Amino acid sequence: MTASSIKIWFNVHVWTSLISTAFLLMLCITGLPLIFYEEIDHFLGKELHASVVPAGTPEYSKDAVLEQAMKKIPGKEAKYIFWDEKEHPGQMFVTLADSSEAPIEADHYLTMDERTAKVMDTPPNEMNFMLIMYYLHVEMLAGIPGKLFLGLMGILFIAAIVSGVALYGPIMKRYDFGMIRTEKSSRLKWLDLHNMLGIVTLAWASVVGISGVINTLSDPALEMWRSGQLAEMVSTYKDKPKIEGKLSSLDGALQKAKEAAPGMKVSFVAYPGTLYSSSHHYAVYMIGTTPLTSRIIKPVLIDAETGQFTAVRDLPWYLQTIFISQPFHFGDYGGLPMKIIWAIFDIATILVLISGLYLWFARRKARKNQLSRLMKNAEVLTLAAVEDED
Repeated sequence: MTASSIKIWFNVHVWTSLISTAFLLMLCITGLPLIFYEEIDHFLGKELHASVVPAGTPEYSKDAVLEQAMKKIPGKEAKYIFWDEKEHPGQMFVTLADSSEAPIEADHYLTMDERTAKVMDTPPNEMNFMLIMYYLHVEMLAGIPGKLFLGLMGILFIAAIVSGVALYGPIMKRYDFGMIRTEKSSRLKWLDLHNMLGIVTLAWASVVGISGVINTLSDPALEMWRSGQLAEMVSTYKDKPKIEGKLSSLDGALQKAKEAAPGMKVSFVAYPGTLYSSSHHYAVYMIGTTPLTSRIIKPVLIDAETGQFTAVRDLPWYLQTIFISQPFHFGDYGGLPMKIIWAIFDIATILVLISGLYLWFARRKARKNQLSRLMKNAEVLTLAAVEDED
């Protein structure tokens, strides 16, 4: 590598790192508690467990459970229903609001016990610590603009990683891997630590950085799907009036969806008029039954007025890519051991960012001191020349 190319890579590394460092630090710090959000809920005693009922006890229908949820907060409409059999067996999560178009800030959340049709929890619709950490991490509390801005910072982070690797290659031709010159100056020790941690966290930082950038594109991707594939699936309903009155059975819709997507299970239901459905359909999102296929999502559209099957289609590649990348970002696909590994790399990346800032400020200070010495030497030489002329 020539001296000019090294200088180019160095400038790319310095400026992409400097511009993105503050935001990357925020992402690393807010990401730590999000890695362990389930364990934190358990530690704080917030984890809920469905009732244990005697064998042979009749099961409540999903319609009956939903009816009890709506009685808890009367005058509301259902927006979303969600299940998580792995982490929360026997529980049904219901989102209610004044209307299907109501903003997320107006939503009401209920956790229902499917075995007893009783309300287990009605968390207040307010920002708690974990939600603040989540929205800071995802969008800096600034909505879609904040999310896209973080995506740009992620691209700069990836550029900093690539340029860092390009610079580290020539260094390793002269020194041992992971060397830290403790006998040298403090600045050199920090430089060696920065380089060593940077190369150790290279694979992790690349995976988290790339998956993070992909996740920031979820809103534009969802809107593209709604205006494209979803519009095609419900094109025959374009001129139909909005559904008035009672909707068809939720249980019936779930059964039709299972028939349309055999070998898959129900994960999520979006009601008509919500962001994830059309104005006339239940959108029943089916997932696979293995750890790998559980991120493969297939929407099934059921006519919410007649209860009849309308369409089923695989999500486009760009949405599938987003959904598959999500567990890689938070490391929640391998249980607690993987989460601990993710946390260790997260902390190491924080040290990389802090050491990078230190090196930049130390370099500026060294240059300032050098310039100051040169100016003083110039003044001395000037005075000496004047004295010689006298």
